[in-house]
Amino acid sequence: MNFGKYPTFIEKPIKASMKPAQEIGTILVSAFLVAAGLNLFLVPHHLLSGGIAGVASIIGYLTDWNISFLYFILNVPLIIWGWKAVGKRYILLSCLSVVSTTWFMSIIPVVQVTKDPILAAIFGGIISAIGIGFSLRVGGSTGGFDIVGSIVTYKHDFAMGNILLILNGIVIMMLGFYKSWDLALYSMLSTYIKGKIVDNIHVDHVKVTCFIVTKKKDEMLCQLRKLHHGITCLHSEGGYSEEDNYMLMTVTTRYEVPAVRKTVMSTDPHAFMNVVQSTEILGRFTRPRR
Repeated sequence: MNFGKYPTFIEKPIKASMKPAQEIGTILVSAFLVAAGLNLFLVPHHLLSGGIAGVASIIGYLTDWNISFLYFILNVPLIIWGWKAVGKRYILLSCLSVVSTTWFMSIIPVVQVTKDPILAAIFGGIISAIGIGFSLRVGGSTGGFDIVGSIVTYKHDFAMGNILLILNGIVIMMLGFYKSWDLALYSMLSTYIKGKIVDNIHVDHVKVTCFIVTKKKDEMLCQLRKLHHGITCLHSEGGYSEEDNYMLMTVTTRYEVPAVRKTVMSTDPHAFMNVVQSTEILGRFTRPRR
């Protein structure tokens, strides 16, 4: 009896049971990064990260109210909206993120790591963006305008970072009117950096076309259909070998490319796959199931 085969029976259940733990762990780390970016870089210089955290910061700067408490209260109506518009799983992860961020903000001291507001804006934006990006990548958010952006990108193919940049720009304008235009411009720098980094991590909106050349058409189609995207099948011929092949074309997101690659290589190790970025998609496109 070959006991070495045991992992093939338990591998999938183990991976399935570990996935929620990995998602929760990612959310907690992301919440810590967002809170650290705020309390160690942005808040000490009265800068804004944008979004609901920015609105809470403005109110806190003007009234001396607790920013972490304001952040939690202002997120409640957006969480309710997201529950109805996006889905329960997304909002449950977002709730965990909001509660965790609130808690981390309350325990991380507000310390001025750097005296230079430009450095504070840059590194505060980078650290917060990493937290936001990976939270979105596992199917949640850090609350606030991330929920609004997720609702928009779920229905339209807009870049999340661009949406956040517009919404956050409005909030930062408020800082300019009520406090200082210098602080507003520093905050805009932070927001711009954050938007670009979020778009590099959260890639659900980036469409790519996969061209797969294989001899195992039926097996490949059977496996690729599990990814829930349309597939076009064309008969082809090798230019040098003159052997019959089949070329399968499917449009997916950059986030799903590793899953496509794994599927192709496990089905036909001799297959050829070419991935190109798609600049425009017309017609029905199925959003990735998260």
